[in-house]
Amino acid sequence: MSDSTQPGSEPTFDSRDPGSAHFWDERFRKGFTPWDQAGVQHAFLAFMARTERRPVLIPGCGSAYEALALARAGWTVRAIDFSADAVAAARAQLGEFGALVEQADFFSYMPPFEPGWIYERAFFCALPPARRADYVQRMAQLLAPGGLLAGFFFLGSTPKGPPFGVERAQLEALFAPSFELVEDAPVDDSLPVFTGRERWLTWRRR
Repeated sequence: MSDSTQPGSEPTFDSRDPGSAHFWDERFRKGFTPWDQAGVQHAFLAFMARTERRPVLIPGCGSAYEALALARAGWTVRAIDFSADAVAAARAQLGEFGALVEQADFFSYMPPFEPGWIYERAFFCALPPARRADYVQRMAQLLAPGGLLAGFFFLGSTPKGPPFGVERAQLEALFAPSFELVEDAPVDDSLPVFTGRERWLTWRRR
C-alpha cells in the first residue's frame, strides 16, 4: 500500500492520489497489493466466534476474504470498494457469493440493511487524513446505538502514506463523541507493512 518502499520494489504508477479510485485500480491491475492478507486474520475469526450474528458492512473491502468467511458462515454481509479492479478481484475470489460485492463510494453508499457491525481493515489508514472526520461521521450515521465498528487500526504517525498511521490520542479524540471503545487487543499476524502497529479495536456506537 505504501509509496515509501525501497526503490525498485514497486511498479511505476501514474496516480499518487489515494483519494482517487484510479490510484487503487492501478495497484490492483499491476499486482502491487502489500495490504492484501490473502486470507483472514485470527482476531477477525475470534470476533466472529464471540459475536452474535448481525448484518455486516465492509467498506474498502479489497479482495474481500472476510466477506467470503462471513457468507460461508451464514452471516448477512455486503462489501464495497470504489475501485473497479478491487471489486473484480473480490468477485472472482468470492465465486458464488460474488454478488455480495458492490462498487460504491462509502461516503454516499446506502447499504441494503442497517449494519450491526462495520468491519474495518486498511480502509481508515488508506484514506487521506483530511477525510478522517468524514469517516467517523459516516460511521456514526450508519450505525444505530449499540452497533459495532470493529477491526484493525494502524497506529502511530507516518511521514507519508498510504498507509496513513494515526496517533492513539488523535484516534480516540475523533471517536469519543459518538463511540465508546469496548475492546483493545494486540495483533500477532500482521502483514509486514502493518507489523507491530496494528490493534484490534471495537467501538460501540453511543
